[in-house]
Amino acid sequence: MTQIVFPTGTESERTPGFYLAAEEYVAGTDSADEAVFFWKVRPAVIFGRNQQMSAEVNLSWCMEHGVQVFRRRSGGGCVYADSGNLMVSYISPGVDVRSAFAKYLSMMTGALRRLGVEAEPSGNNDIVAYGRKISGNAFYTVAGKSIVHGTLLYDSDLDAMLSAITPSAEKLEKHGVASVRQRVANIRPMLGEKAAREGVADMSSLMSWLAGYLCDTVLPLPEQAMSRIGIISGRYLDRDFIENGRHSSRPSGQRPDSRI
Repeated sequence: MTQIVFPTGTESERTPGFYLAAEEYVAGTDSADEAVFFWKVRPAVIFGRNQQMSAEVNLSWCMEHGVQVFRRRSGGGCVYADSGNLMVSYISPGVDVRSAFAKYLSMMTGALRRLGVEAEPSGNNDIVAYGRKISGNAFYTVAGKSIVHGTLLYDSDLDAMLSAITPSAEKLEKHGVASVRQRVANIRPMLGEKAAREGVADMSSLMSWLAGYLCDTVLPLPEQAMSRIGIISGRYLDRDFIENGRHSSRPSGQRPDSRI
């Protein structure tokens, strides 16, 4: 599998919209290989294609605390992202949702178990450890490719998560919990001697270790690709798309270039 690497120097300026656009760009290239990239952002809420923003997001709290809000093209639930939540984007050939999820969950749980975390798939798209959710994932397709993207809670601010997102009582009851805080957990306290032997001591080393464990090649993106991604990212800044899930206009150049 290929690790996609972005130019350094502007990471702090990149939003979830940029990385969601990068998924589309990579999926739109001619490469038939699997690819993955890892990312983290300043505090943001990212909710699913079919969700009603006002029902899932505490908009007043987010505005007060400078938390950006984005809609994504995939389905699934609302997530809170910050510098302690490792985001993963996995692009693979084909459009079979079950196969894509199965492959992704298998490789991620295998990696976490190598680090000493007793991770296992839960349902169709989650990963749990010791009865708590540590990863939620969603799926969509672009240009005949599958995209699975999701979270890996390393050391996220769970109090901020609890304030930023507002899942329904019915959803929480379905999982037998009273709050988001009861349902989820960070993996940092779960990492012990095995992780230390693998050199995993913080978020950066976890990202590096996962890249080395999962990938056998590295592909840096050139500046030309960054420009194309910037154009595609316009769709994720479209207010009509964020609020209602539809585009007021199609960003020019939305179709990704066929070359990385």
